[in-house]
Amino acid sequence: MTAGEMLAATVPMVRTLNLEFLESTADRAVVRMPDQADYHNHLGGPHAGAMFTLAESASGAIVIAAFGDQLSRAVPLAVGAEIAYRKLARGEVTATAVLGRPAAEVVAELDAGERPEFPVTVEIRRGDGAVTGEMTVVWTLRPNS
Repeated sequence: MTAGEMLAATVPMVRTLNLEFLESTADRAVVRMPDQADYHNHLGGPHAGAMFTLAESASGAIVIAAFGDQLSRAVPLAVGAEIAYRKLARGEVTATAVLGRPAAEVVAELDAGERPEFPVTVEIRRGDGAVTGEMTVVWTLRPNS
């Protein structure tokens, strides 16, 4: 099961928004949200909440892809997020997430008995390639105890 399939199976909001996981590796995750009138805002584009969920889902996909082998000993949790809406989004939008620290460094902290935190940066783009939003999600791996 890919990271995207795992999220779609376990997170109902992902299914509600019909998110499509185009890529989910330890290096990058790309998630698309189709244009859906039910999730438009007053300007006819995707609602800010839908774009937040899209970006957060992309960040979750890269976290699962990068740290899925750690799930038996730690739970990934988002501990904070900041988003900036840059341009009006219209139509289909795509979020691309990148891990902000080397995965090996995060795992080394977990091995040392720490609760590591790490950022994931996400760009949201509309079909013409323009960046409509930028998000940073800070994640942690909470050790099971």
